[in-house]
Amino acid sequence: MPSLSSRRPLVLLALIASVVAIFLLDTLTDYAVAAACFYAAVILAASRVLSPRGLLALAVACVALTGLSFVLTRFGTYRIGLVNSVIGMLVIAITTWLTLKMEAAKAAVEEAQARLLRVARASTVGELTTSIAHEVNQPLAAIASSADACQRWLAQEPPNVDKARQALSRILADAHRAGDVIARIRGLTRGAAPQRDTFDLNQAVEEMLALSRSELDQHGVTVALLLEPDLPPVQADRVQVQQVIGNLILNAVDAMEGVAVAERRLSLLSRRDGQRITLSVRDRGIGLPAEQPERVFEAFWTTKSSGLGLGLSLSRSMIEANDGHIRAERVAGGGACFVFDLPVAIGDRHA
Repeated sequence: MPSLSSRRPLVLLALIASVVAIFLLDTLTDYAVAAACFYAAVILAASRVLSPRGLLALAVACVALTGLSFVLTRFGTYRIGLVNSVIGMLVIAITTWLTLKMEAAKAAVEEAQARLLRVARASTVGELTTSIAHEVNQPLAAIASSADACQRWLAQEPPNVDKARQALSRILADAHRAGDVIARIRGLTRGAAPQRDTFDLNQAVEEMLALSRSELDQHGVTVALLLEPDLPPVQADRVQVQQVIGNLILNAVDAMEGVAVAERRLSLLSRRDGQRITLSVRDRGIGLPAEQPERVFEAFWTTKSSGLGLGLSLSRSMIEANDGHIRAERVAGGGACFVFDLPVAIGDRHA
């Protein structure tokens, strides 16, 4: 379809023809026919192709033609013709004023939208950078912890090569996980679909606990693993789900920092609920907000002095992108419980 700018000459010709037609109609008909009011329609149509100055010039021309038409008309009552001509001029003036105001408001809205778009772009870049920094921080912290452990094993006399080799294996695994996290977050921000596969959720939980072991031991957290055996596999993006599990584990560790070491207990429970597999992560920490516990999933909302408030928000995005649901529950006696579910793999739904 041709753009308005390419059709501008034709539109101007049509406007000129309309003005001439209205002038002839106003001049050749009786005074009682207020044909000059039709100039208002021409002004409204011209607002799409003329600048404000051009629109004012057109309005002045239409008023002048209305006066000239009144002078040239020879039919009807003179007084009625005078009244109709004045009304026509007022209609032209009011229409022009309203049109100019409308165009000014439209320009202001377009400018505001352009500014908002620039702000949104800058904000998106900032949020993406912050999100990647937050999520990659977990495997990087694990790498640093494993590297320290490796140095300690090698510094012993004699060096404990087996333990050092295990620490190096964890470093490699965490390095690969960091790369996978970046790839998944980039895909998530582009709206890419998760790379879904079938996997054992219990095994994924155990792997994340192994990766988080040094952090758990450092903070004296006791883990209770209550995984229902023989669960069917789930269908989801394994990297994203493990990232959520790791985030919930580390959040639980942080939440129990102010609790006595003897009370620092983390419980992970998996079970089947119909065609869904549910995982619960419960801690004995500071708990959830008394009102609206779901606020913890809001972006940039955090109780940590050094927190970014993005971990749980991203966790919800990842779980929902895999057709799952996640919620926060207050626990009697203190602490918090985060529960998410994922669909059972299609081939195992009737097992």
